Amino acid sequence: MWTFITNHGAVLLLIAQHGRITARQIAADLNLTERTVRRLITDLEAAGYLTHRRDGRVNRYVIDPGVPLRGHDGRHAPVGDLLKLLLASLEEEPVG
Repeated sequence: MWTFITNHGAVLLLIAQHGRITARQIAADLNLTERTVRRLITDLEAAGYLTHRRDGRVNRYVIDPGVPLRGHDGRHAPVGDLLKLLLASLEEEPVG
């Protein structure tokens, strides 16, 4: 099986939707292990896409929308533009 959005992108999208979410909730929503989700979040934080702070028993995540997407074509579109597009498409009716 393959997907259009990587696991990193899917985690970032869920965080953009919810902001305050646990790794366990992300793992359940994406059918991944909690350990995998924690590694993905660590990767995203190391690359500068995310920061977090503890808020009670959960983490509150903040996405830096200005960080450029990683790509091979030399273009540097900010991640915030992609997230806006994806979030808007989740609110629309399905195509077809």
